[in-house]
Amino acid sequence: MPVPPEAATAPPGTGVIHDIGYRPYTGPRLGRAHAARALFVQSLRASYGLGRSARSKVLPMLLLGAMCAPALIVVALAVMTRQDELPVDYPGYLANTSILTGIFLAAQAPVMLSRDLRFMTVPLYFSRPLTRTDYVRAKTAAMTAALLVLTALPVVILYAGALLAGMPVGHNTAHALYGLGTALLYSVLYASVGLVVAAATPRRGFGVAAVIGVLIVSTTVAGITWALLDGPGGSGGADWASLLSPSTLVDALSGWVFRLPHQDGPGSVSSGAVGAAALLEFAAVAAACHLLLLRRYRKF
Repeated sequence: MPVPPEAATAPPGTGVIHDIGYRPYTGPRLGRAHAARALFVQSLRASYGLGRSARSKVLPMLLLGAMCAPALIVVALAVMTRQDELPVDYPGYLANTSILTGIFLAAQAPVMLSRDLRFMTVPLYFSRPLTRTDYVRAKTAAMTAALLVLTALPVVILYAGALLAGMPVGHNTAHALYGLGTALLYSVLYASVGLVVAAATPRRGFGVAAVIGVLIVSTTVAGITWALLDGPGGSGGADWASLLSPSTLVDALSGWVFRLPHQDGPGSVSSGAVGAAALLEFAAVAAACHLLLLRRYRKF
């Protein structure tokens, strides 16, 4: 291999810089906004296994199918029996399938955060113009959007089936909007809580177990508290038990905001005070989870 002329003439013990043709990047720089959008899209796709292995697509697609299959069956039965209205209301459908929403959250929230923590790729994000606030917002928006797809799609199926069956347009349109509003409430609150829990550990398995534990334990506590306060010898005020769990909190807030018929059980609201408290708690939990996520990534 020939020796460059400048290296041959350089004094012993001195370094030489060779020009091997590298040039700096002079193209357009898209900035923080584009980086945040790219992270949002990538995270949303990853939540459904898109762009990943076939095994990663199995569980989210199965859960999406499980959310939509009962809606298709309900519509088919309503059409076959020529009913004037659907046997289940749109927000009520989401309440009945909230367990599937919780499983999806537990499975996919660690996908959003745990792998970045485990493989220490978070500092690589922050070596670019992307800030910690951008990272948290993009991940939260992606998880919210993924849950919204999961919860809003069966509502759309129910609404389309009702219209095709010739059911009243005005009534179904109003209640479908209530259902979409409820889907948004579920998505925002579940995403906030699930990401905070998943960010506490770099191990995906631990994150899955922790999210499931939080949802199951809180729902169980809400159900037991409601039964104790509502049963014989109870002190009254059973509706306040809905504030103890994310799922019952959403049910209570949805029922209060959209003036849905009162139903017995955790998540029911019979007074404006409980509804207002549910609204305040919803906002406080969402804001607190966002601040906790920012604090979690402050050290990176």
